[in-house]
Amino acid sequence: MSAFLAYLAVSFVVIATPGPDTAVTIRNALLGGRSGGVFTALGIAIGQTIWAFATSLGVVALSTASAPLFLAVKYAGAAWLLWLGIQALREAVRPDFPGPSTGFSAASRSTRSGAFRQGLVSDLGNPKMAIFFAGLLPQFVAPGEASVARFMLLGIVFAAMTFSWLAVYAVVLAKLGERLRRPAVRRAFEAATGALLIGLGVRVAAEQR
Repeated sequence: MSAFLAYLAVSFVVIATPGPDTAVTIRNALLGGRSGGVFTALGIAIGQTIWAFATSLGVVALSTASAPLFLAVKYAGAAWLLWLGIQALREAVRPDFPGPSTGFSAASRSTRSGAFRQGLVSDLGNPKMAIFFAGLLPQFVAPGEASVARFMLLGIVFAAMTFSWLAVYAVVLAKLGERLRRPAVRRAFEAATGALLIGLGVRVAAEQR
């Protein structure tokens, strides 16, 4: 039980540290409201579950040992973050930026499926998740308890914690309502989020293994 509590504590620290997944969730919550943020968080959690499943089967160990495959995933994830960041910056400088009375335009609104897809791709495009699960999960599984089921349980717990934490962002942003939907405030949020996403994309691409 003490090992599991330690795992929960380590997981919470990792989840609460802002990163690409947090930035994407906040942006989609601003564009699509509570459902946009929640479905983004759901996509991220599903992505983490897939990484955990890959870890459980030993696939991650093989992929991280292959430099070309690792680099391909890393650069694809970095490109995705850069694209989202550029989108956010373009939204911030739009001359016809919608105000609180006009609502969100159809072009900028994050649909539930679109938000889910962005969250999923954001997480699957982050190869650090592979290294994280491959390095963390075995530390909390005794040699005699090592099994696919045990690894999957820990991975699912991590994904559930991530979903709960990121969903809070969506709920809080939705409750703030019109204050965050004022054009000036939304422009500032879009500009800040775009810069953050571009910075994260550059960092992911430049980081060494």
